[in-house]
Amino acid sequence: MPVITLPDGSQRAFDEPVSVRDVAAAIGPGLAKAALAGVVDGRQVDTSHVIERDAALAIVTDRDAAGLDVIRHSTAHLLAMATQELFPGVQVTIGPVIEDGFYYDFATGHAFTPEDLGKIEQRMAELVADDLPIERIVVGRSRAVEIFRNMGEHYKVQIIQELPEGEEISLYQQGAWMDLCRGPHVPSTGKLGAFKLTKVAGAYWRGDSKNEMLQRIYGTAWASRKQLKQYLTRIEEAEKRDHRKIGKKLGLFHIQEEAPGMVFWHAAGWSIYQIIEQYMRDGQRKRGYQEIRTPQLVDLSLWQRSGHADKFGDDMFMLKAEEREFAVKPMNCPCHVQVFNQGLKSYRDLPLRLAEFGSCHRNEPSGSLHGIMRVRGFVQDDAHIFCTEAQIQPEVSDFIDFLHAVYADFGFDDVIYRLSTRPERRVGSDADWDRAEQALADALDAQNLPWEELPGEGAFYGPKIEFSLKDCIGRVWQLGTIQVDFSTPGRLDAHYVAEDGSRRAPVMLHRAILGSFERFIGILIEHYEGVFPSWLAPTQAVVLNITDKHSPYAKYVEDSLKNKGFRVVSDLRNEKIGFKIREHTIHKVPYLLVVGDNEVESQTVAVRARRGEDLGSMDLDAFAALLANDVARHGRIVLEKQH
Repeated sequence: MPVITLPDGSQRAFDEPVSVRDVAAAIGPGLAKAALAGVVDGRQVDTSHVIERDAALAIVTDRDAAGLDVIRHSTAHLLAMATQELFPGVQVTIGPVIEDGFYYDFATGHAFTPEDLGKIEQRMAELVADDLPIERIVVGRSRAVEIFRNMGEHYKVQIIQELPEGEEISLYQQGAWMDLCRGPHVPSTGKLGAFKLTKVAGAYWRGDSKNEMLQRIYGTAWASRKQLKQYLTRIEEAEKRDHRKIGKKLGLFHIQEEAPGMVFWHAAGWSIYQIIEQYMRDGQRKRGYQEIRTPQLVDLSLWQRSGHADKFGDDMFMLKAEEREFAVKPMNCPCHVQVFNQGLKSYRDLPLRLAEFGSCHRNEPSGSLHGIMRVRGFVQDDAHIFCTEAQIQPEVSDFIDFLHAVYADFGFDDVIYRLSTRPERRVGSDADWDRAEQALADALDAQNLPWEELPGEGAFYGPKIEFSLKDCIGRVWQLGTIQVDFSTPGRLDAHYVAEDGSRRAPVMLHRAILGSFERFIGILIEHYEGVFPSWLAPTQAVVLNITDKHSPYAKYVEDSLKNKGFRVVSDLRNEKIGFKIREHTIHKVPYLLVVGDNEVESQTVAVRARRGEDLGSMDLDAFAALLANDVARHGRIVLEKQH
């Protein structure tokens, strides 16, 4: 007679074992219809799962985040079923849920086309209309191998053979089609329907370029047609804001095949880069950071001692010289420890905050490269704080204050906080991990910040807080991080003299706010759609002469404003003023300063904002004050409406 405890604390007793579906029906017919899955004692299960003893149960519906994952995973199976029906001989591999959707990788000699996606989508809709029951079947490992071998699904056989001997395998069947999966899944295909296949891409089996190339079909799925439409609208908006298109249009950067994953910064883009770097440099100096610089090439032995060679060896660029093997720096942490190790340190020297705009290189797969968002060569706003254990919480709290101020200056106020805890593959003792995780949790709680835990997502050397922000169209970007590391300093012989005279390894806090400059600038381009606030705009104002006789005064205005520290140019071309205004408006220059007879006579400028507003005539001091005030606000302004 199981007693079921519900999330609100209420209990229901049953005379015999009962399924999740039956419990939902006992609560009410509406819940029974809405139920997609259940969570029994913390474990997600299908609605057909039978509960035989007392348990805590939460019914999962499409209102829950877990419910949306179940919908997306089930839609991935729907995609695979439809694809195999339409294209006999295609083998299925894996089909996981990803952010905002799902994908499925197929082994086939056929190159899927947009027309194929339309056909597959239509067949998926027909299978939804059929409302096929989805049944979970449990078999032994050897039986699962036999089933999929007979089906000709060699990739599934490989996956099953890598599972432990004796493990029970769950299969899911809908109609005559079957797939290997842990589940859970929706009760029937009729629970699906709000989906869209979005694109096709290539993907290596297991993500290894040495393996076969597969065809990957991406899709998105939502709880309702309304949510799907909102998402597709957001995607259309994102395409308009694509940093690669805007970057080319505004002449900010380019990437070419001779240097894959490396950025060629043009003058306008490099101006933005330098502004951000100087802004971060000033902020770090005010908060007690010492800026350092460390080498690009370091002997492989250092990376072996730190553990990075074992963890990231495949992603590191290597070269040999004079019988020694070197690694191109993929991250800055071990090198910062080397700076700490120079000279004996006392507890009085702590906390020691070392910052570097560190140039790093990682051998990212070519298929994952994406404009300046995902590159092989990048620069981090990296810093490491060496401190005592008692200093962890105040240092983390101070860092969070710094991070909030930076994000606000760039126009981001909506921050998401996640605490990533110990992964399966890690270094350091469990006791160290316990203390590190608790210190980060305490720092978040001390600031009354809402946060969620991400079990197993920490770095291999320590737990971390991840800071994500939302841009103006609701996309979430993970940027900042602070990580507690009890392990690396000791592995690299770092120590300080404690108050009692003993030698102890310092705690090392790894922290970044922007992440990489390249990715952050890509995010800014898309967030602002290239309409940068005045403090970031490569050119803050353009002086436009109406005729050649106004050129000397236009040049005088340009020089006067430049001498005040503003980024100003003059356009003295023999073109109509309307043409010049349109051109610089397209290039999103914040202010256009028109000079003609009246302005020359009165020693003023006619000021136009890029949104088209006529701000009237101003003398140079008045305009300089206007621009200075605009710059001082940084990005703490409402995003300008595009026309």
